[in-house]
Amino acid sequence: MIIALRCLFAVILATMLIGTIWATLQEDVFEGGSHILRYRWGVMTLADAYFGFVTFFVWVAYKETSTPARVVWFIAVMLLGNIAMSAYVLLQLFRVPPDARLDGVLLRRSPA
Repeated sequence: MIIALRCLFAVILATMLIGTIWATLQEDVFEGGSHILRYRWGVMTLADAYFGFVTFFVWVAYKETSTPARVVWFIAVMLLGNIAMSAYVLLQLFRVPPDARLDGVLLRRSPA
């Protein structure tokens, strides 16, 4: 299960990086964003995405025990979205052995 999840999140990260580079080469992000904000569905899609980012960050805040790490990940998630989210999940997946149970990834590690 861990290996399959590593592959999944690696594909997500690669796709998001490639797509972001491609889109950036085609159009300025602020110019593209201004088009989105003209439409109600564009605004609601952004709201949906950012509520998802906050939801994901609640898990990150639970997992991370230091305030500086929480702040860095909050900024990364809010600025980079799924790029930061998939990178965070990959980091968590590589901190456990391939035969680990999923709770080893999802739950906070107890202090040794």
